[in-house]
Amino acid sequence: MKLEADLHTHTIASGHAYSTLNEMVATAREKGLKMLAITDHDNRMPGGPDLEYFFNMAIWPREIQGVRVLRGVETNIVDDVRGVDLPEELLDRMDIVLAGFHADAGYLGHSVEENTRAMVAALRNPKVHIITHPGNPRFPVDLKKVVLAAKEYGKVLEINNSSFLVRPKSAPRCLELARLARRYGVPVAINSDAHICFQVGDCSEAVQLAVQAGIEEDAVLNSSAVRVRDYLARHGKVI
Repeated sequence: MKLEADLHTHTIASGHAYSTLNEMVATAREKGLKMLAITDHDNRMPGGPDLEYFFNMAIWPREIQGVRVLRGVETNIVDDVRGVDLPEELLDRMDIVLAGFHADAGYLGHSVEENTRAMVAALRNPKVHIITHPGNPRFPVDLKKVVLAAKEYGKVLEINNSSFLVRPKSAPRCLELARLARRYGVPVAINSDAHICFQVGDCSEAVQLAVQAGIEEDAVLNSSAVRVRDYLARHGKVI
């Protein structure tokens, strides 16, 4: 399975990552990617950038070194009302918005039911495009309810390659999620969650899991840069 885009990556702006924008793009180009989303953490994450960083992304070139660069953010799921923590004005400025649970970032839920309600709220939010690492065992959710909510709201769920490195107990839940996504016809994104340039486009473990679950290439959002453009266009984003 070949991927043309990596839609979840972090630069030094996230505070706990190690590479610059140029370094991330250079690696994407070397690996043959057509599209790269830079989705740094927001200011609720320890060490994250001030919100002005995201507003100022407007100065970025649309293409760098021949790679289409998306201006994005990985925001935090924080409640069961609107799901995420960033203001509408900022979300409107982004090309792509990812949302996930993160420790020490304002989320106070403690049960599967609370986690599920909050993740479904993020899926319901029209500003959110992809839910990140939904198989994270630290924040367990009812995976079937999440998959059905993704189907209802026309959203994408991520299979996160870094989960196999930093969240090693995620694999069984990621496999269950992938099988449910295939059963109910919900598209997935297979992303690196790179925090250093050497990880950009490295999704081998996540691809292997997706294949094991029976997911076909045309059900993977970022197997085609055109498919990414079309998906975001349906959500009002012209990239």
